[in-house]
Amino acid sequence: QVAIEETGGGSVQPGGSLKLSCLTSGASFRFANTGWYRQTPGNQREMVAVITRDGVTNYADSVKGRFTISRDNTLRTMSLQMNNLRPEDTGVYFCNLGGHDMAVPGRYWGQGTQVTVFS
Repeated sequence: QVAIEETGGGSVQPGGSLKLSCLTSGASFRFANTGWYRQTPGNQREMVAVITRDGVTNYADSVKGRFTISRDNTLRTMSLQMNNLRPEDTGVYFCNLGGHDMAVPGRYWGQGTQVTVFS
């Protein structure tokens, strides 16, 4: 049984920082891509950052230079360090696991964690 748990969401003011973490079990981690996706009400889920099993990263243009994705294959964890947060970063952030194409999310999703950036 696959388990994915996201932690680290919260509310911050613009310019603040948050770090999201994703802990996984029950599915192949070492050989799959992992990523963070974001969803806001009325909109489709969008890619924020993806990291391959070899550590190659890809970021949405809106977060480049502010967010950093990382993973630990031994601990089966993934993180997203978010700096200089903006109101438009607000949304529910989902951990994704199991992809093998950076353009296509994997089959496993966490429940999501809320990030709110407010003035």
